[in-house]
Amino acid sequence: MKILFLGGTGAIGSSIVAQLSNTDNELYITSRSKQKSLDNVFYLQGNARDDAFFLSLMKEKYDVIIDFMTYRTEELKKRLQIILDNTEQYIFFSSSRVYSESDERLKETSPRLLDTCSDIEYQSTDEYALAKAREEDLLTNSKKNNWTIIRPYVTYNINRLQLGVYEKENWLYRALHGRS
Repeated sequence: MKILFLGGTGAIGSSIVAQLSNTDNELYITSRSKQKSLDNVFYLQGNARDDAFFLSLMKEKYDVIIDFMTYRTEELKKRLQIILDNTEQYIFFSSSRVYSESDERLKETSPRLLDTCSDIEYQSTDEYALAKAREEDLLTNSKKNNWTIIRPYVTYNINRLQLGVYEKENWLYRALHGRS
């Protein structure tokens, strides 16, 4: 299979690429920095946020597109049909942060923050949890059904150590410099 990873050099993407590199699949991974391609793993240098680079990727057809990008809602809205038209299966990484606070065990059908929050000022933002929920809505309202939404709860790998929502580079810098 021909698989495109958008934003595939992060915590989850790099782990999945490592697992799939031992298969017969062709893996194409976008990266802003230069990476060395090996065997069936091909790094495509460019910023996947850049429209020209993105459109150059979409000149190809892919069996699967795995998307780890964090978009503004309008940004994904502009790209979504192009993505869905250029793949057999689109895997969209959302987040469990889309869910409302709950004392119950979370399920696929659990209420989302976007649908339950009454804070008008907050609702007017494109904050991460709201953006991901709106982007899920774009998929569910599309005329295509070749997509899957993944909502990870925790993302990590051997190079990542989060504290809450902060990456180690952010919280460690603040701690070392006496900041709250």
